[in-house]
Amino acid sequence: MPTRPEVVLGPETFDDAGVIKLGTGPMLVQTVDFFPPIVDDPMDFGRIAAANSLSDIYAMGATPYCALNIVGFPRKKLDLAVLRAILEGGAEKMREANVALLGGHTVEDAEVKYGLAVTGLVDRQHLRTNAAAKAGDALVLTKPLGMGALSTAIQQEKGSAEDIARAIATMATLNAGAAHALAPLDVHAVTDVTGFGLLGHASEMARAASVTLRFEAAALPFTPGARELAADGVLSGGSARNRSYLGDYAEIAAKVPREIADLAFDSETSGGLLIALPEEHVATLIAALQAEETPCAVRIGKVLPRDGELWVRLDK
Repeated sequence: MPTRPEVVLGPETFDDAGVIKLGTGPMLVQTVDFFPPIVDDPMDFGRIAAANSLSDIYAMGATPYCALNIVGFPRKKLDLAVLRAILEGGAEKMREANVALLGGHTVEDAEVKYGLAVTGLVDRQHLRTNAAAKAGDALVLTKPLGMGALSTAIQQEKGSAEDIARAIATMATLNAGAAHALAPLDVHAVTDVTGFGLLGHASEMARAASVTLRFEAAALPFTPGARELAADGVLSGGSARNRSYLGDYAEIAAKVPREIADLAFDSETSGGLLIALPEEHVATLIAALQAEETPCAVRIGKVLPRDGELWVRLDK
């Protein structure tokens, strides 16, 4: 794999972004993400895709600095006004994050795709990774789960308009407030919850630190309407894929309701930060998250010593 001696974190760590040293000053943090539309309104799609891309930088404890647009667009099928609305939605989130747009690249494609390549900066002492959770740590989540179910409901023309609007607003919310809240605290590990779902991203945290993450089903926060949709089988394809991938490395207690387990495996889009930190700092973090008005601020579990081959457990 191509590398340089200045690389601090590369793709082999499964972290949220790569990190490379630039002399003795701040380190460079880089990520890229893009995907096809999951909502109907093009401007909302642009907002969500940009917030999702920026999230990896916040998860690393870094400040996003500049970005490039990545676009696939079927210009012979759709009016260019659709593209302009997508880009304006992304620009709105970049302005909110104080990120400079330096340009980008657009290709003709069979379907719409949009996202960002983002560059951030971080001082070494502020760098967060997903790899240092410690047994005894508490687990805190900053956005509710269920975005995969609501996104699928949009495609299937199901779900209430109110629930869908709430989910769109949550996905378009930057994780900047959450990152600001945890910055001064003794936080051991952070990751953002996206395509691999809560349990999938938790498994990466568990493997990296050789621990087991235990979640409490009753404590998990869900966006309104998500449990009802999941109970009716309205889930993204990621739920089954993530469950299959984790296999015997994930343990679901028999009394956990099926829809909760399905949502814990289901893909999220622009999800919240999953944070592992000492128990004594939880109250301070939750108060800070509430002051930042993050979509939620909930203690959802605990880090345990490695339990055999288990990476994650979901108990009632």
